[in-house]
Amino acid sequence: MKKITLCLMCMIYAFSFSQVVQLELFADGFSDPLCIRNAGDDRLFIVEQDGVIKILNSDGTTNTTPFLDIDSRITSGGEQGLLSLAFHPNYASNGYFYVNYTNNSGDTVISRFTRSSANIADPTSELILMTIPQPYSNHNGGDLHFGPADGYLYISTGDGGAGGDPGNRSQNLMELLGKILRIDVDNAENGNNYAIPSDNPFVGDPNALDEIWAYGLRNPWRFSIDPDTNEMWIGDVGQNTTEEINRVAVTPVGYNFGWRCYEGSNTYNTTGCPSAGELTFPVAEYPIPPCFCNVAGGQVYRGSVYSDIFGVYIFATTGNGELGTVDSSNNLVNQGNFDNGFWVSFGEDMDKEMYIADITGSIHRVQGSILSVPEFEEQKVTMTPNPASDNLNINSDNNTINSISITDLKGSMLLSQQNISVSDKNIDISFLSKGIYLVKIEISNNTTTVKKLVVN
Repeated sequence: MKKITLCLMCMIYAFSFSQVVQLELFADGFSDPLCIRNAGDDRLFIVEQDGVIKILNSDGTTNTTPFLDIDSRITSGGEQGLLSLAFHPNYASNGYFYVNYTNNSGDTVISRFTRSSANIADPTSELILMTIPQPYSNHNGGDLHFGPADGYLYISTGDGGAGGDPGNRSQNLMELLGKILRIDVDNAENGNNYAIPSDNPFVGDPNALDEIWAYGLRNPWRFSIDPDTNEMWIGDVGQNTTEEINRVAVTPVGYNFGWRCYEGSNTYNTTGCPSAGELTFPVAEYPIPPCFCNVAGGQVYRGSVYSDIFGVYIFATTGNGELGTVDSSNNLVNQGNFDNGFWVSFGEDMDKEMYIADITGSIHRVQGSILSVPEFEEQKVTMTPNPASDNLNINSDNNTINSISITDLKGSMLLSQQNISVSDKNIDISFLSKGIYLVKIEISNNTTTVKKLVVN
């Protein structure tokens, strides 16, 4: 397995055989899922490309009735469709949520809907905020997120397609394409159903559109904002040579990420471009050949279950089943192939545990390798085999075992044995389904050890 450390202008290859990231199937049966979101409770909302949003419950079941169905308003297929969803920060009280989709004319629409009940939205409640003409069917960007610090809606747009951005739309500040936009959805002005934040970087510039927050992007297929650091991470799909990941502070400085002047840190077409010193280059990148696999931007893991991936950015390379990570020092690691999945998007639940969507129809849970619980190895409590399937042996190195319990990651008790009073104990675990569990072992000196069990 390759470990790749990247600087802006150089690339060094080494090898690593320690896989940190793991995946576990959580639910399947979806039709081209493209986006995963939560609304502040234990449900996940799964956005399907053809215009349907479904509710996925914490037990892995999916509601029969969709949350929203706007299939008739959408052009779907290729890079078009219902692409993203964002819940208003005050969704619990106002019921507002926002979507990004391709309409029947092939143009990008950003609009607001309102829920009519807890599990159903009102399809007649649509309020269109903006419609962005698209010259071609590809490079639509299509993501939406509310800034955790400022409450504004951020929107990613691609360069409009056609390959190589021949119109140089990404560098044109009078175009909304190839940009990150930032708008205030709680106010309206100038005949629009939104307002412009007063500190947007180009407000008052007659040669730029007020909505623009950053520019110079080719096709930002998924961005995210880390609430702990207030940093934006952007996965930008390359043209011929380079896939890139950008990481910037969420401040209104008017970042220029360089396309079409640069593809990653490599020159592409610098005619009429600003100097390199005025551009913001990626913090990590990888070559397109030989895999020809596009970056699917991810997010930083901020959950509480796994300590080894906490604070690590996790992304995917669509088309070859691989996942990658970027740490706090911007080191990129290829985590390898995961069942040849066609990974397209990440999301998280209310506890910030991470999920990933395979466009072929499944949702997987993203896991690390080290649980965020103490393991008192000095007590020499061993658990073998691990992974296991039928039987599990627990040995406490001549200390008496008082009790053993097994729970799933949601905390549900699946096995409890008390008053064991032996130092070596075999347990039948054939009733456990494939997955990851927590084994709690209490020994005679009142020390408790919690270990991770993988059942295969």
